[in-house]
Amino acid sequence: MYIIVIGWLYVTALMALTESSVVAGVLTLTFYGLLPSALLLWLFGGPARRRRAARAAGESGANGSATDDERPDH
Repeated sequence: MYIIVIGWLYVTALMALTESSVVAGVLTLTFYGLLPSALLLWLFGGPARRRRAARAAGESGANGSATDDERPDH
């Protein structure tokens, strides 16, 4: 997935370099390159984020759970 993003940013950077003004180049790079790439990475990175969060919750639950004998009597 990262190779697609790198290729797309390369293409949009070249597009931005051929613009007639600096402002047009920055806007081209931002709206055709950076924002769609960030959206793509965010959308397709969701399952990995959920797996990472579930793994962290499982580890903290397994390590942080105390048995009835270890809990204080409050």
